[in-house]
Amino acid sequence: MPGLRIKQDKIMEEEVKILEEQPTEGHKAGFVNIVGNPNVGKSTLMNDLVGERISIITSKAQTTRHRIMGIVNTPEYQIVFSDTPGVLKPKYKLQESMLGFSEGALTDADILLYVTDVVEDPEKNKEFLDRVANEDIPVLLVINKIDLLKNDEDLRTLVDKWHERLPKAEIFPTSATEHFNVENLKKRIVELLPVSPPFFGKDALTDKPARFFVTEIIREKLLLNYDKEIPYSAEVVVEKFEEKESSIHIMSVIYVERDTQKGIIIGKGGDKIKKVGIEARQDIERFFGKRVYLEIFVKVEKDWRNRENKLKAFGYIE
Repeated sequence: MPGLRIKQDKIMEEEVKILEEQPTEGHKAGFVNIVGNPNVGKSTLMNDLVGERISIITSKAQTTRHRIMGIVNTPEYQIVFSDTPGVLKPKYKLQESMLGFSEGALTDADILLYVTDVVEDPEKNKEFLDRVANEDIPVLLVINKIDLLKNDEDLRTLVDKWHERLPKAEIFPTSATEHFNVENLKKRIVELLPVSPPFFGKDALTDKPARFFVTEIIREKLLLNYDKEIPYSAEVVVEKFEEKESSIHIMSVIYVERDTQKGIIIGKGGDKIKKVGIEARQDIERFFGKRVYLEIFVKVEKDWRNRENKLKAFGYIE
């Protein structure tokens, strides 16, 4: 459609113009990719560094499925943080795509944040860690959750162990939930940023569209309200996002793999899905600052996590 192409070209020209108008002399910008094993606090750390709730945070592992950018802007610099799924040995095609996002983060970073915690075995996922050890870019090793340690001696032992494993890395003991040492980490990131013009407009917070955050909020409620395999077998798609000046009308679908899972998500008399809808709507309203009318439907898409066409449709494979 020629008309659409012209419109897109004009939008691109306007975006380029905005970037060209940004101050570039002495300006710093770079991509800071956050990697590590599941459930070590990567998403909590990124949200703290960005100052906004960009990524899902729950106590369950593997909550991040996509690579999510959070952008920090000041007149002097732009940091493009990238939260990635936890590194794991894939059991199905969805997890293969998730691992691909994490491995891709090693190839396009200016600075790498490798996040671990106080209980993780340094040799877990050894092959991935070996690749991190061989990186030529700056690697900042973040030992998260140090508030769980009993004394300073335990911390010194842990630092020594990780220094032996990643000798080129700078080590930052932190507690993302307590905001301990996060500012020092951010300060060091700024020092390491290369001189560069900004990659995104200075008002950008993320590279993801509004619909994406709706799906993430609904998926978070599934993780919080259901046990075992149910939330991991579910995918959320926003089929309608109609925004007006003071309200948003959203129609979404939760896809599951089996009829039994559909019944569990809906619950007796629809009580479970109603609870998910209420909690999600409240968070979406806070996120957008508008009144939200949210519709949620549940459909079965058998074995979608192992079907390449569905993974493409859901945005996991390009």
